Amino acid sequence: MNHLPTVDLTIIVIYFAAMIAVGILLSRKNKGSEQYTVASGAIPGWALGMSFYATFLSAITFLGDPGKSFGANWNSFVFSLSMPFAAFIASRFFVPFYRNSEAISAYTHLEERFGAWARTYAMICFVLIQLARMGTIFYSIALTLKALTGYSMPAIMITTGICIIVYTMMGGMKAVIWTEVVQAVIKTLGALLILYLIVSNLKGGFHYIIETGKANDKFSLGSFRVSGFSMSTFWVIFLYGFFINLNNFGIDQNYIQRYHTARNSRDASRSIWMCVVFYLPVSMLFFFIGTSLFAYYHQHPELVLPLQQQVAAEKGIALSNLTPADYGDRVLPYFMRNEVPRGLLGLIIAAILSAAMSTMSSGMNSSATVFLKDIYLRYFNKEASPKAQMRVLYAATCVMGVLAISFGIGMIGVKSLLDAWWKLAGIFSGGILGLFLLGLLARKAKNIEAVIAVVIGVLVILWITFSRQLPDNYAWLRTNLHANMTIVIGTLTIFLTGKLLAGLRKNA
Repeated sequence: MNHLPTVDLTIIVIYFAAMIAVGILLSRKNKGSEQYTVASGAIPGWALGMSFYATFLSAITFLGDPGKSFGANWNSFVFSLSMPFAAFIASRFFVPFYRNSEAISAYTHLEERFGAWARTYAMICFVLIQLARMGTIFYSIALTLKALTGYSMPAIMITTGICIIVYTMMGGMKAVIWTEVVQAVIKTLGALLILYLIVSNLKGGFHYIIETGKANDKFSLGSFRVSGFSMSTFWVIFLYGFFINLNNFGIDQNYIQRYHTARNSRDASRSIWMCVVFYLPVSMLFFFIGTSLFAYYHQHPELVLPLQQQVAAEKGIALSNLTPADYGDRVLPYFMRNEVPRGLLGLIIAAILSAAMSTMSSGMNSSATVFLKDIYLRYFNKEASPKAQMRVLYAATCVMGVLAISFGIGMIGVKSLLDAWWKLAGIFSGGILGLFLLGLLARKAKNIEAVIAVVIGVLVILWITFSRQLPDNYAWLRTNLHANMTIVIGTLTIFLTGKLLAGLRKNA
């Protein structure tokens, strides 16, 4: 079993203690659910922008992006390139819409347009997405710390999960945002430190990285051909990124709730662009880290041999058949364990933990808010006192944390963090963006059209997701669409079906 040096372990313990201390300190200021969920609308725009950036820059980015560029190329970076397009629509239309409505829940509008079922459907999809996101992040933490400490992955998830649950539950949205501001700085510096350590140990430095990357087609953004959307081309990733980011900025409670924490609509809109400005170059940095690691081990193949042998044994395949994609997610933790000096390792682990904790804390808080606003106050106790509402928020935060840990444990063994998260996000989104757009843009659409459109949309999503598993007798029902097209097709199916049915009813 590997053990972290005392100095690195001390740094990690101090970091955990600091996050919990923030939660305890801010818990004294939570006098009601409004302060707990939207921080009384007193967050400055720059802090909100840093909070959004920290949420995007999760542990999936920290480990998944280098893993993809190490194992393949920069095709997945196209996701980041789609962000400005989604940000323009969100800042121009969605932020004013939510700020004017004054509804903390992102799904109140759906109930007003189509009834309680629409609000409940969207809420369920949102919770499933949060569980998938948080579970994937828990798994990424465990993957890293297991490589560094040797402790079991479930034990790591439970330990880190308890810490995150405590400071999120106690501090509320204010704790989430202000800790994310600190975490955004820590993880950005951590990424720069990792790149410096790779380059400083590489003969030829940046020039060797560029030349090796070019020679092995590592900087490719994917094919620009438009041919059936069956492969991970530039356009498949761009469309996926656009719809996912529009889903994030436009209807994800995780983000909508924080629009209300801003002092005004202008600050809320600016925070989105601040997130984009920070995330784009830092996302590129993480892909470059993966390419740099490929160049490093290309120059020193003997150093990565133990990892290759371990992965080959675990997967039960011959070493000669092993590809970089088979161990891409493990290469950064492996480099950290063997090449990072004592003392700096603790700082980098703290950066990875901050990348994970920022996303999960906001996910737990927003999920708890959805449960309070969309379920408890609507169906169980409309006249709940402030104290009763706070108890519900505390309990819901804790339950979501426990479920996320369980989800993470269930993910042990997946091949690619980024691929797993993207696939789950596409499925669990359930096309709720299409339903929202139907309510917002198709004013003639009524409840019956929305119901039919959602049923058809869910069936299409299930078809794209599971048709490849159909027996040979039903091979004609299989689809060749890439898994990342799930949210694209699902969203368009619901919106266009509802709009078409509304038009037919009007003309009948």
